Amino acid sequence: MTLALFDDPPPEPRKAREALGPGACMLPGFALPFVDELLPAIEALTARAPFRHLVTPGGFTMSVALTNCGALGWTSDRHGYRYSATDPASGLPWPPMPDPFMRLAREAAAAAGFSGVSGFAPDACLVNRYAPGARLSLHQDKDERDHGAPIVSVSLGMPATFLFGGLARTDKPARVPLVHGDVVVWGGPDRLRFHGVLPLKDQPHPLASQLGATRINLTFRKAG
Repeated sequence: MTLALFDDPPPEPRKAREALGPGACMLPGFALPFVDELLPAIEALTARAPFRHLVTPGGFTMSVALTNCGALGWTSDRHGYRYSATDPASGLPWPPMPDPFMRLAREAAAAAGFSGVSGFAPDACLVNRYAPGARLSLHQDKDERDHGAPIVSVSLGMPATFLFGGLARTDKPARVPLVHGDVVVWGGPDRLRFHGVLPLKDQPHPLASQLGATRINLTFRKAG
């Protein structure tokens, strides 16, 4: 009897596309070819519009730090959730959406089946930074004017567990492991499904020298 008999079996290869619902899927590693362009673009836009921890209408401070780029940016305070053309912290327009961001968002939406007549044209990108312990409670993305366009969500850095629920908050969510470069797209009948992120575990990525002990999440939306 050899030790090889007790070795763990090799992991199954990841599929190019993993269905999460009739209008939702995960694209493993889809963003990896874009990473060398994404990271300096994130650094440049956060120099202009730094990360901040927003306050919810109920007075709670979000554990996830956030900033935006594009024509519109999502923000929150005691007055409510909303999109704004200007950064409330500076009064200036949000940084424009970098070209590699737009290319990635369009290509991911098309790969998920949301090419349409002219393709996905996001006008807002929420840039979220998760430190160990940060989480995002179950919620719907419903502040956009038109729910006809999909949501494209890109994971960079440390792994996370994405919660993908149903159309009611009480529906039990599926737990979807996400690693560096994974992209989740949802729209159509799944557009208003509740979703969130479990508290982030402290599992630094090899790109820690660039990203630190963080997870960066880019969420592309057609908001206006």
